[in-house]
Amino acid sequence: VQLVESGGGLVQPGGSLRVSCEVSGIMVNLVSMGWYRQVAGKQREWVATITSFGGTNVADSVAGRFTISRDNAKNTVYLQMNSLNAEDTAVYYCNRPSAVGVFWSWGQGTQVTVSS
Repeated sequence: VQLVESGGGLVQPGGSLRVSCEVSGIMVNLVSMGWYRQVAGKQREWVATITSFGGTNVADSVAGRFTISRDNAKNTVYLQMNSLNAEDTAVYYCNRPSAVGVFWSWGQGTQVTVSS
């Protein structure tokens, strides 16, 4: 499985951004997919999950602001981020959800910077 994240950038506080994860090697509608983020020097944290059935779940810190979705035809998973604040600044990665810490190889991630 290969994961390629894109769409990050610099955005002002209160702004919006959508990041994408192109997946190859597996069909995204057959597995659960997740978004994670990592700030330099800190552990990677889970942000959101979309199940194979289309159910979604997001971390409390982004609830009401972030939405995960997918496009089966493009085999791509998205994270729509609204009302961004400085605490959302991080490198964003996609991967499968794992309660036991077993993941596919990580992509390069996409940097999101929220700053005025």
